[in-house]
Parts: sequence; C-alpha cells; structure tokens
Amino acid sequence: MPPNNKHGQAPKLLDQIRAAIRLRHYSRRTEQAYVHWARRYVLFHGKRHPRELGAPEVESFLSALATERQVSASTQNQALAALLFLYREVLAQDLPWLENLTRAKPRERRPVVLTREETSNLLGRMSGTHGLMARLIYGTGMRLMECCQLRIKDIDFGQREITIRSGKGGKDRVTMLPASLTPDLQLQCAQARELHNADRRAKAPGVFMPDALARKYPRAATSWSWFWLFPAGQHSSDPVSGIVRRHHIYPQSLQRAIRHAVQAAGIVKPATTHTLRHSFATHLLMGGYDIRTVQELLGHADVTTTMIYTHVLNQGGRGVISPLDR
Repeated sequence: MPPNNKHGQAPKLLDQIRAAIRLRHYSRRTEQAYVHWARRYVLFHGKRHPRELGAPEVESFLSALATERQVSASTQNQALAALLFLYREVLAQDLPWLENLTRAKPRERRPVVLTREETSNLLGRMSGTHGLMARLIYGTGMRLMECCQLRIKDIDFGQREITIRSGKGGKDRVTMLPASLTPDLQLQCAQARELHNADRRAKAPGVFMPDALARKYPRAATSWSWFWLFPAGQHSSDPVSGIVRRHHIYPQSLQRAIRHAVQAAGIVKPATTHTLRHSFATHLLMGGYDIRTVQELLGHADVTTTMIYTHVLNQGGRGVISPLDR
C-alpha cells in the first residue's frame, strides 16, 4: 500500500504515478505522457479505479483510440506502455494478461531528410541563438532536448567535443564540436555568463539539478559550470518543485523558429527540428562514414535503428537504373 500523505490519507492515483516515475528517474516528458494516459483511461471507464478493471477494459480503451480517435500505432503503444507501468509499478499487479495484449504495429516510414542545399538554405534563414542551436543540432546530430539542456561544463573547446548527458535511455555520449561553431559558442558562453552573474547578484535560486545532486552538492546549482548554455531570458516556476528560477530555453521557441525558416526557405518537405538530426545522419553516410560510427554519434542502442538511413546509399529502388533511362 502507498504511504499516507501529511493529512493521513492515501495519495491520489495520479500522484502515486508521479512518485513512482520520479523514483525511477524517468524524464519529465515520460511523466507527463504516463499521467495523461492514466487519466484518459480512468475517465474512459467512468472514473472507475483501475483495480476494478482488467484485460477487456484495457483492450476496449486501446481499440477506441485506434477506431474513434484514429491515433497512430506509436501513440497507441505509448498508451499501452503507460497502462503497463500503472498496473505493474504503481498498483503492483503483475497480471499475465498484460503480456498478451496485442501491440499495434507501427508503419515503417522513411525519415524526412533535407538535401545539402536545402539544409544550407534553411540554416541561412536563421540567426541569433535559435540559428546557433539549429546549426548545432545539424552539426552534431543531437536531439532537441539534448541541445536545450546543455550545460557549460558539457562543452570542451580544448578537446573539441560535446558531452551529451542523460540522453534517450538515460545514457551519456560524446559527439564532436564543429570547428565552425567555436566562435559562436564562445560568444554564447559569454552571454550566458552575464545572466549567471545577474542571478548571483540577485541571489536567485540555482538551476535545476538532476537526481539527488542538489542535496549531495548544495553549491553546484549556483556554480558557473552547471549553468545552462542556452538559458531562458526570464525566470519561471519549476514544474516539479515550484521554485522560481532560471530554466533553459524553451524547446517550443526553437521549433517555432525552424518552422518559420522552413516556410521562408520555400521547403515543401514537412521538415521539423528532428529533420536536422535525420539529415546529419544521412549526410554522414553519404560522406562515406560507416554506420557504426553514425550509430554511436546518434546514441542508438541498436544498429538496426540506424539502418533506416541506408536508403541514401544507392540501395533498393534508387540503385536500379530505369529501363526508360537506358
């Protein structure tokens, strides 16, 4: 049974889910997604407690997502993963029927990739901090949140490398620091230093620290090395603790800037921030780098995930000369 709260009452179900997720150090986005699907599941069945529900109710909920809401297979599988977590980790019910539920098979889709000319045109339409972040994502292959959450200590100008910490799956990895971005990154560090100094003069709370590092190293949160490389211009309330402090730049602002640049460049492909990561991998393979190297730089656990980019290597239909051209 979950421990009682300060009022002597058992915590609500959604609060139990949040506590279980934070205990396992899952990402903030995973927490939001799992809480969302648990709420949807309970509301779908008339606010009945999940302990009263079983396999038929889970299957009917997932079926409704596909037939009525017409969600994608990946979204349906995310909802199933949230319910698996709810029953196993929160309600401590390891039920056999959970394993036998049919998972939706995602469609195999080719990633959207820009040509070198399109990439150059897109990046040329961007400037300032957002332009630097877009070039950094394309130049290193990092994900959107990996870029937003970079700290000063993660940039090593001497070794010309960037450490990406707690990436997908909670893993760290090292990627290259593009030489062409060194001057702009050094300028970005100088601008971030001004905000750090302003926060210290104002005696503002330090930046967010992962896991239990805030208790283990109480002064680290206010140190320069742990400060954000891309800090937000204003302070905001921490969604977990409620502390008002400086967060990193909001990812939505970069996504919006890239969307506007795509339109300004006249690119008709449905390009997003993640398209720059796809283009990074594709252009490396086109340049002759082996797939294992690309896998390591992208942080893929399995090389089969990286294999999706081999469509650029004149294999399959693109490697066949049409009889019309003969």
